Amino acid sequence: MTVGEGYDVTDAGQERLRRWRLVLGGGPADGTGCALSGRDAAMDGALAALYGKGDKPPAGRTGRDRSAGLGGSAPSVARWLGDIRKYFPSSVVQVMQRDAIDRLGLASLLLEPEMLEAVEADVHLVGTLLSLNKAMPETTRVTARTVVRKVVEDLEKRLATRTRATLTGALDRSARVSRPRHHDIDWNRTIAANLKNYLPEYRTVVPERLIGYGRASQSVKKEVVLCVDQSGSMAASVVYASVFGAVLASMRSVSTRLVVFDTAVVDLTDQLDDPVDVLFGTQLGGGTDINRALAYCQSRITRPAETVVVLISDLYEGGIRDEMLKRVAAMKASGAQFVTLLALSDEGAPAYDREHAAALAALGAPAFACTPDLFPEVMAAAIEKRPLPIPDAV
Repeated sequence: MTVGEGYDVTDAGQERLRRWRLVLGGGPADGTGCALSGRDAAMDGALAALYGKGDKPPAGRTGRDRSAGLGGSAPSVARWLGDIRKYFPSSVVQVMQRDAIDRLGLASLLLEPEMLEAVEADVHLVGTLLSLNKAMPETTRVTARTVVRKVVEDLEKRLATRTRATLTGALDRSARVSRPRHHDIDWNRTIAANLKNYLPEYRTVVPERLIGYGRASQSVKKEVVLCVDQSGSMAASVVYASVFGAVLASMRSVSTRLVVFDTAVVDLTDQLDDPVDVLFGTQLGGGTDINRALAYCQSRITRPAETVVVLISDLYEGGIRDEMLKRVAAMKASGAQFVTLLALSDEGAPAYDREHAAALAALGAPAFACTPDLFPEVMAAAIEKRPLPIPDAV
């Protein structure tokens, strides 16, 4: 590697040592010999409080060790939350908050309103709050709803417009008409349907039969059933599904039902006008009975040819596996579109039951993880009854 003119090798080396010092935590054993001061020392203290808790320095060790911890004190945690927001960008703050909750058992402190006001709100924090929902005192519940509403409103701003536009287009295309107006003609399908009328001498196709797009209206509806696993591992998916459920429910051409389940089944359709109410109507944790949930959804289908059922679950079934698969096969045989999402989140590849996923794929219902940005395209494909845009890595 050639060092360009004006590039200070000494400065680059010092910066590298500084970064390693922040990672390793200090003391002779880290091998950096780098001392920190000012802002760097404060950053190191914030990292030590979280990632050094429980580390025991060896005998005779000198220098700062990483065993400061946050203790069980709400004031000390509140100060720490303020510090990390001062020293680190928002994306890093959210990761550190999640690690603090997991590593140091700070979930109980989130039951205090003052703590909730100090944290950086994101989807994962909402999932933690929902898991604590039943234990919250009323004063905390008010603050928690404010935190959850902020996250939900941010998600709606990000997702709603594109979702409505994508699905409106899909609804229009799914309503085919045989006598379309000129600007509604689907030329690709019209040409394909009239290839037998090709006139070689004129090098043209005579379109005896026109195929066009209809216009979705209140009388041309699709029915969407979102069936969402609310076991503890599905927290982020529950949040996103609630937001998407509210967006779909706001579209007059779509009749939307939202069902959440563990070993019990709860229909939250009547709360879809407010996704915050939906989220506080869930109860994260517990077992899983997919078969029971699908039985309920199946009983609510009245127009199978116009229905899309979306199962969002990691497929760890606690109910009757064979019955679950029979229900999926029956819904597909009736004409309903069936979509299985292993997760609806940005968290990457989820853990899931591979045997059940393979069995569903054999039925023509492949299971895959879906990001929130991809979800509108998946729903549009299901509405139009075309192949789903399944990501390469599933």
